[in-house]
Amino acid sequence: MAEFPTHPGEVAPDWLTERLHAAGALGVGEVTAVSWEAIGTGQVGDSARFHLTYDREGIGPATVAGKFPAADAMSRGTAAAFGLYSKEVGFYRELAPQLDVRVPSVLAAEIAEDGVDFILLFEDLGPARGGNQLVSCTHADAEAAMRQAAALHAPSWENQAIIGASWLHPREGQVEQIKGLYSPAQAIFRERYADLLEPEYMAVCEQLNDAAGHWFGRDGTPKCLLHGDFRLDNMLFDIKGGAEPIAVLDWQTVAVGNALTDIGYFMGTGIGNALREEHEDQLLDLYCAEMSARGVPLGREEIWDNYVLGALHGVSTAVFSAAYVERTTRGDANFLSMARGGCALALAHGSLAKLVS
Repeated sequence: MAEFPTHPGEVAPDWLTERLHAAGALGVGEVTAVSWEAIGTGQVGDSARFHLTYDREGIGPATVAGKFPAADAMSRGTAAAFGLYSKEVGFYRELAPQLDVRVPSVLAAEIAEDGVDFILLFEDLGPARGGNQLVSCTHADAEAAMRQAAALHAPSWENQAIIGASWLHPREGQVEQIKGLYSPAQAIFRERYADLLEPEYMAVCEQLNDAAGHWFGRDGTPKCLLHGDFRLDNMLFDIKGGAEPIAVLDWQTVAVGNALTDIGYFMGTGIGNALREEHEDQLLDLYCAEMSARGVPLGREEIWDNYVLGALHGVSTAVFSAAYVERTTRGDANFLSMARGGCALALAHGSLAKLVS
Protein backbone atom coordinates (compact mmCIF):
# COMPACT_ATOMS: atom_id res chain seq x y z
CA MET A 1 0.00 0.00 0.00
CA ALA A 2 1.17 3.50 -0.83
CA GLU A 3 1.84 5.83 2.09
CA PHE A 4 -0.38 8.47 0.48
CA PRO A 5 -3.92 8.55 -0.93
CA THR A 6 -4.29 7.19 -4.46
CA HIS A 7 -8.01 7.89 -4.96
CA PRO A 8 -9.95 11.09 -4.21
CA GLY A 9 -12.08 9.27 -1.66
CA GLU A 10 -8.97 8.42 0.37
CA VAL A 11 -7.89 12.04 0.89
CA ALA A 12 -8.38 12.78 4.59
CA PRO A 13 -8.34 16.07 6.53
CA ASP A 14 -5.22 15.19 8.52
CA TRP A 15 -3.24 14.32 5.36
CA LEU A 16 -4.31 17.59 3.74
CA THR A 17 -3.38 19.52 6.86
CA GLU A 18 0.12 18.04 6.84
CA ARG A 19 0.65 18.72 3.14
CA LEU A 20 -0.68 22.27 3.20
CA HIS A 21 1.56 23.10 6.18
CA ALA A 22 4.59 21.59 4.42
CA ALA A 23 3.88 23.55 1.23
CA GLY A 24 3.44 26.83 3.10
CA ALA A 25 -0.20 27.12 2.01
CA LEU A 26 -1.47 26.85 5.59
CA GLY A 27 0.26 28.61 8.44
CA VAL A 28 -1.86 27.73 11.43
CA GLY A 29 -4.91 25.61 12.10
CA GLU A 30 -6.05 22.42 10.39
CA VAL A 31 -8.44 20.99 7.85
CA THR A 32 -11.46 19.51 9.59
CA ALA A 33 -13.51 18.24 6.65
CA VAL A 34 -13.11 17.58 2.94
CA SER A 35 -15.44 16.75 0.05
CA TRP A 36 -14.63 16.22 -3.62
CA GLU A 37 -15.96 16.17 -7.17
CA ALA A 38 -14.49 14.82 -10.40
CA ILE A 39 -13.11 17.34 -12.90
CA GLY A 40 -11.41 17.19 -16.29
CA THR A 41 -11.68 14.88 -19.28
CA GLY A 42 -8.37 13.00 -19.09
CA GLN A 43 -8.23 9.28 -19.87
CA VAL A 44 -4.75 8.53 -18.51
CA GLY A 45 -5.30 10.01 -15.04
CA ASP A 46 -8.30 10.98 -12.91
CA SER A 47 -8.63 14.49 -11.45
CA ALA A 48 -10.74 15.96 -8.67
CA ARG A 49 -11.47 19.25 -6.94
CA PHE A 50 -11.45 19.18 -3.12
CA HIS A 51 -13.53 21.54 -0.97
CA LEU A 52 -11.86 22.18 2.38
CA THR A 53 -13.27 23.19 5.76
CA TYR A 54 -10.94 24.52 8.46
CA ASP A 55 -11.11 24.90 12.22
CA ARG A 56 -11.17 28.68 11.76
CA GLU A 57 -12.14 31.07 8.98
CA GLY A 58 -9.92 32.23 6.12
CA ILE A 59 -6.69 30.43 6.96
CA GLY A 60 -6.13 28.38 3.81
CA PRO A 61 -7.32 27.70 0.27
CA ALA A 62 -11.02 26.92 0.00
CA THR A 63 -10.33 24.40 -2.77
CA VAL A 64 -7.39 22.45 -4.16
CA ALA A 65 -7.09 20.11 -7.13
CA GLY A 66 -5.69 16.59 -7.22
CA LYS A 67 -4.62 14.05 -9.84
CA PHE A 68 -4.55 10.27 -9.38
CA PRO A 69 -3.98 7.06 -11.37
CA ALA A 70 -6.75 6.26 -13.85
CA ALA A 71 -9.47 4.02 -12.46
CA ASP A 72 -9.55 2.16 -15.77
CA ALA A 73 -7.10 -0.75 -15.65
CA MET A 74 -5.99 -0.52 -19.31
CA SER A 75 -5.29 3.22 -19.13
CA ARG A 76 -3.46 2.79 -15.84
CA GLY A 77 -1.40 -0.09 -17.22
CA THR A 78 -0.43 1.84 -20.34
CA ALA A 79 0.58 4.85 -18.25
CA ALA A 80 2.71 2.73 -15.95
CA ALA A 81 4.32 0.78 -18.81
CA PHE A 82 5.57 3.98 -20.43
CA GLY A 83 6.43 5.80 -17.21
CA LEU A 84 3.81 8.50 -17.72
CA TYR A 85 2.97 8.96 -14.05
CA SER A 86 6.63 9.06 -13.05
CA LYS A 87 7.28 11.67 -15.72
CA GLU A 88 4.54 13.98 -14.52
CA VAL A 89 5.62 13.75 -10.89
CA GLY A 90 9.22 14.33 -11.96
CA PHE A 91 8.21 17.34 -14.02
CA TYR A 92 6.54 19.08 -11.08
CA ARG A 93 9.27 18.13 -8.62
CA GLU A 94 12.33 18.99 -10.71
CA LEU A 95 11.60 20.90 -13.89
CA ALA A 96 8.65 23.24 -13.45
CA PRO A 97 10.58 25.62 -11.16
CA GLN A 98 13.19 26.12 -13.92
CA LEU A 99 10.68 27.09 -16.62
CA ASP A 100 8.56 30.14 -17.42
CA VAL A 101 5.49 28.22 -18.59
CA ARG A 102 2.43 28.75 -16.36
CA VAL A 103 1.49 25.56 -14.57
CA PRO A 104 -0.44 25.02 -11.34
CA SER A 105 1.69 25.32 -8.21
CA VAL A 106 2.23 21.88 -6.73
CA LEU A 107 1.41 21.25 -3.07
CA ALA A 108 2.34 17.55 -3.03
CA ALA A 109 3.94 15.21 -5.54
CA GLU A 110 4.27 11.57 -4.47
CA ILE A 111 4.78 8.35 -6.41
CA ALA A 112 5.29 4.74 -5.38
CA GLU A 113 8.28 2.69 -6.49
CA ASP A 114 6.09 0.70 -8.90
CA GLY A 115 5.35 3.87 -10.90
CA VAL A 116 1.60 3.23 -10.70
CA ASP A 117 0.33 4.75 -7.45
CA PHE A 118 0.80 8.50 -7.26
CA ILE A 119 -0.83 11.74 -6.18
CA LEU A 120 -0.36 15.31 -7.33
CA LEU A 121 -1.98 18.04 -5.28
CA PHE A 122 -2.21 21.51 -6.84
CA GLU A 123 -3.48 25.01 -6.35
CA ASP A 124 -6.98 25.29 -7.81
CA LEU A 125 -6.85 27.55 -10.88
CA GLY A 126 -10.62 28.00 -11.05
CA PRO A 127 -12.80 29.56 -11.99
CA ALA A 128 -11.39 28.97 -15.46
CA ARG A 129 -12.47 27.99 -18.95
CA GLY A 130 -11.31 24.56 -19.97
CA GLY A 131 -9.95 24.12 -23.46
CA ASN A 132 -12.14 21.87 -25.60
CA GLN A 133 -10.53 19.86 -28.37
CA LEU A 134 -13.86 19.26 -30.07
CA VAL A 135 -14.83 22.92 -30.59
CA SER A 136 -11.42 24.53 -31.25
CA CYS A 137 -10.70 27.92 -29.65
CA THR A 138 -10.47 31.63 -30.34
CA HIS A 139 -7.54 33.23 -32.11
CA ALA A 140 -6.60 34.90 -28.81
CA ASP A 141 -6.53 31.51 -27.07
CA ALA A 142 -4.23 30.13 -29.76
CA GLU A 143 -1.91 33.12 -29.34
CA ALA A 144 -1.81 32.56 -25.57
CA ALA A 145 -0.87 28.93 -26.16
CA MET A 146 1.94 29.91 -28.54
CA ARG A 147 3.38 32.23 -25.91
CA GLN A 148 3.32 29.39 -23.38
CA ALA A 149 5.06 27.09 -25.84
CA ALA A 150 7.91 29.59 -26.05
CA ALA A 151 7.94 29.88 -22.25
CA LEU A 152 8.52 26.12 -22.14
CA HIS A 153 10.92 25.73 -25.05
CA ALA A 154 13.24 28.72 -24.68
CA PRO A 155 14.48 28.14 -21.09
CA SER A 156 15.15 24.47 -21.86
CA TRP A 157 16.76 24.99 -25.30
CA GLU A 158 19.89 22.82 -25.31
CA ASN A 159 19.94 23.28 -21.53
CA GLN A 160 21.41 20.12 -20.06
CA ALA A 161 20.39 21.09 -16.55
CA ILE A 162 16.83 20.52 -17.74
CA ILE A 163 16.91 18.10 -20.67
CA GLY A 164 19.71 15.95 -19.29
CA ALA A 165 17.54 14.26 -16.66
CA SER A 166 17.78 10.51 -17.31
CA TRP A 167 14.08 9.86 -16.64
CA LEU A 168 13.11 12.15 -19.55
CA HIS A 169 14.68 9.84 -22.10
CA PRO A 170 13.32 6.50 -23.38
CA ARG A 171 14.61 3.52 -21.48
CA GLU A 172 16.60 0.94 -23.40
CA GLY A 173 14.39 -0.88 -25.89
CA GLN A 174 11.41 1.44 -25.45
CA VAL A 175 11.50 2.88 -28.98
CA GLU A 176 11.53 -0.63 -30.43
CA GLN A 177 8.65 -1.55 -28.13
CA ILE A 178 6.60 1.38 -29.43
CA LYS A 179 7.40 0.47 -33.03
CA GLY A 180 6.20 -3.06 -32.33
CA LEU A 181 2.95 -1.85 -30.81
CA TYR A 182 2.19 0.73 -33.47
CA SER A 183 1.07 -1.52 -36.32
CA PRO A 184 -1.46 -3.34 -34.08
CA ALA A 185 -2.66 0.09 -32.92
CA GLN A 186 -3.21 1.17 -36.53
CA ALA A 187 -5.16 -2.03 -37.15
CA ILE A 188 -7.45 -1.20 -34.21
CA PHE A 189 -7.75 2.41 -35.38
CA ARG A 190 -8.61 1.31 -38.93
CA GLU A 191 -11.27 -1.15 -37.81
CA ARG A 192 -12.81 1.24 -35.31
CA TYR A 193 -12.92 4.41 -37.42
CA ALA A 194 -12.93 3.24 -41.06
CA ASP A 195 -16.52 4.44 -41.55
CA LEU A 196 -16.02 7.68 -39.59
CA LEU A 197 -12.68 9.12 -40.70
CA GLU A 198 -12.43 10.59 -44.19
CA PRO A 199 -10.66 8.18 -46.59
CA GLU A 200 -7.91 10.66 -47.45
CA TYR A 201 -7.11 11.05 -43.74
CA MET A 202 -7.16 7.31 -43.08
CA ALA A 203 -4.72 6.98 -45.97
CA VAL A 204 -2.33 9.32 -44.15
CA CYS A 205 -2.61 7.11 -41.05
CA GLU A 206 -1.83 4.03 -43.14
CA GLN A 207 1.14 5.70 -44.79
CA LEU A 208 2.55 6.78 -41.43
CA ASN A 209 2.22 3.21 -40.23
CA ASP A 210 4.22 2.07 -43.26
CA ALA A 211 6.85 4.73 -42.46
CA ALA A 212 6.97 4.01 -38.71
CA GLY A 213 10.64 3.11 -38.95
CA HIS A 214 11.38 6.66 -40.10
CA TRP A 215 9.17 8.28 -37.47
CA PHE A 216 9.77 6.57 -34.12
CA GLY A 217 13.21 7.28 -32.69
CA ARG A 218 13.78 10.14 -35.14
CA ASP A 219 16.46 12.48 -33.81
CA GLY A 220 15.08 15.99 -34.07
CA THR A 221 17.61 18.69 -33.23
CA PRO A 222 18.17 21.16 -31.66
CA LYS A 223 16.62 19.80 -28.49
CA CYS A 224 14.52 21.24 -25.71
CA LEU A 225 11.77 20.14 -23.34
CA LEU A 226 8.50 19.13 -25.02
CA HIS A 227 5.05 18.93 -23.49
CA GLY A 228 4.25 16.07 -25.88
CA ASP A 229 0.45 16.51 -25.82
CA PHE A 230 0.18 20.24 -26.40
CA ARG A 231 -3.52 20.65 -27.25
CA LEU A 232 -6.62 22.37 -25.96
CA ASP A 233 -7.85 19.66 -23.58
CA ASN A 234 -4.63 20.16 -21.62
CA MET A 235 -5.06 23.92 -21.20
CA LEU A 236 -7.11 26.20 -18.97
CA PHE A 237 -7.96 29.70 -20.13
CA ASP A 238 -8.92 32.82 -18.12
CA ILE A 239 -7.65 31.16 -14.95
CA LYS A 240 -8.53 32.43 -11.50
CA GLY A 241 -11.57 34.23 -12.83
CA GLY A 242 -9.70 35.90 -15.69
CA ALA A 243 -6.73 37.12 -13.65
CA GLU A 244 -4.34 35.24 -15.99
CA PRO A 245 -4.86 34.14 -19.59
CA ILE A 246 -3.75 30.50 -19.55
CA ALA A 247 -2.17 27.57 -17.74
CA VAL A 248 -0.87 24.32 -19.24
CA LEU A 249 -1.72 21.00 -17.58
CA ASP A 250 -1.10 17.26 -17.97
CA TRP A 251 2.65 16.79 -18.18
CA GLN A 252 2.78 12.99 -18.27
CA THR A 253 4.10 13.03 -21.85
CA VAL A 254 6.96 15.46 -21.15
CA ALA A 255 9.98 14.55 -23.25
CA VAL A 256 13.08 15.86 -25.00
CA GLY A 257 12.98 16.65 -28.70
CA ASN A 258 12.59 19.33 -31.33
CA ALA A 259 10.41 22.24 -30.21
CA LEU A 260 8.42 22.26 -33.43
CA THR A 261 6.98 18.87 -32.58
CA ASP A 262 4.79 20.66 -30.03
CA ILE A 263 3.99 23.45 -32.48
CA GLY A 264 3.04 21.19 -35.40
CA TYR A 265 0.98 19.08 -33.02
CA PHE A 266 -0.85 22.09 -31.63
CA MET A 267 -1.52 23.71 -34.98
CA GLY A 268 -2.88 20.51 -36.50
CA THR A 269 -4.19 18.30 -33.75
CA GLY A 270 -4.65 21.10 -31.24
CA ILE A 271 -6.81 23.79 -32.80
CA GLY A 272 -8.37 22.21 -35.88
CA ASN A 273 -7.99 22.88 -39.56
CA ALA A 274 -10.20 25.95 -39.95
CA LEU A 275 -8.39 28.09 -37.38
CA ARG A 276 -4.99 26.88 -38.57
CA GLU A 277 -5.69 27.74 -42.20
CA GLU A 278 -6.80 31.26 -41.29
CA HIS A 279 -4.03 32.13 -38.84
CA GLU A 280 -1.14 29.72 -39.53
CA ASP A 281 1.35 32.33 -40.76
CA GLN A 282 0.62 34.81 -37.97
CA LEU A 283 0.80 32.19 -35.22
CA LEU A 284 4.11 30.84 -36.47
CA ASP A 285 5.50 34.37 -36.66
CA LEU A 286 4.31 34.97 -33.09
CA TYR A 287 6.08 31.84 -31.87
CA CYS A 288 9.31 32.87 -33.58
CA ALA A 289 9.06 36.36 -32.09
CA GLU A 290 8.43 34.99 -28.59
CA MET A 291 11.37 32.59 -28.85
CA SER A 292 13.63 35.34 -30.18
CA ALA A 293 12.61 37.66 -27.35
CA ARG A 294 13.57 34.90 -24.91
CA GLY A 295 17.06 34.58 -26.38
CA VAL A 296 16.52 31.84 -28.98
CA PRO A 297 16.47 33.58 -32.37
CA LEU A 298 14.20 31.70 -34.78
CA GLY A 299 12.78 32.52 -38.20
CA ARG A 300 10.10 30.96 -40.33
CA GLU A 301 12.46 29.36 -42.83
CA GLU A 302 14.48 27.49 -40.22
CA ILE A 303 11.43 26.14 -38.37
CA TRP A 304 9.32 25.16 -41.37
CA ASP A 305 10.42 21.58 -42.03
CA ASN A 306 10.26 20.54 -38.38
CA TYR A 307 6.90 22.27 -38.01
CA VAL A 308 5.49 20.29 -40.93
CA LEU A 309 6.89 17.05 -39.48
CA GLY A 310 5.35 17.93 -36.12
CA ALA A 311 1.91 17.34 -37.61
CA LEU A 312 2.70 13.62 -37.70
CA HIS A 313 3.05 13.55 -33.92
CA GLY A 314 -0.64 14.32 -33.74
CA VAL A 315 -1.49 11.50 -36.11
CA SER A 316 0.62 8.90 -34.30
CA THR A 317 -0.65 10.02 -30.89
CA ALA A 318 -4.28 9.71 -32.00
CA VAL A 319 -3.69 6.22 -33.36
CA PHE A 320 -1.66 4.94 -30.42
CA SER A 321 -3.88 6.42 -27.72
CA ALA A 322 -7.09 5.15 -29.30
CA ALA A 323 -5.77 1.61 -29.08
CA TYR A 324 -4.24 1.60 -25.62
CA VAL A 325 -6.42 3.73 -23.31
CA GLU A 326 -9.98 3.30 -22.12
CA ARG A 327 -12.53 3.68 -24.90
CA THR A 328 -15.18 6.34 -24.27
CA THR A 329 -17.64 8.26 -26.43
CA ARG A 330 -15.74 11.49 -25.93
CA GLY A 331 -12.46 9.70 -26.47
CA ASP A 332 -13.63 8.48 -29.88
CA ALA A 333 -14.63 12.01 -30.86
CA ASN A 334 -11.37 13.36 -29.51
CA PHE A 335 -9.14 10.91 -31.39
CA LEU A 336 -11.03 11.55 -34.62
CA SER A 337 -10.62 15.29 -34.12
CA MET A 338 -6.90 14.85 -33.50
CA ALA A 339 -6.47 12.66 -36.58
CA ARG A 340 -8.42 15.03 -38.81
CA GLY A 341 -6.41 18.08 -37.80
CA GLY A 342 -3.04 16.36 -37.96
CA CYS A 343 -3.78 14.66 -41.28
CA ALA A 344 -5.10 17.89 -42.80
CA LEU A 345 -1.86 19.71 -41.94
CA ALA A 346 0.20 16.76 -43.16
CA LEU A 347 -1.63 16.75 -46.51
CA ALA A 348 -1.44 20.53 -46.87
CA HIS A 349 2.32 20.66 -46.43
CA GLY A 350 3.62 17.25 -47.53
CA SER A 351 4.64 15.94 -44.11
CA LEU A 352 5.06 12.31 -45.13
CA ALA A 353 7.22 13.19 -48.13
CA LYS A 354 9.50 15.21 -45.83
CA LEU A 355 9.67 12.33 -43.38
CA VAL A 356 10.91 9.73 -45.84
CA SER A 357 13.06 12.03 -47.97
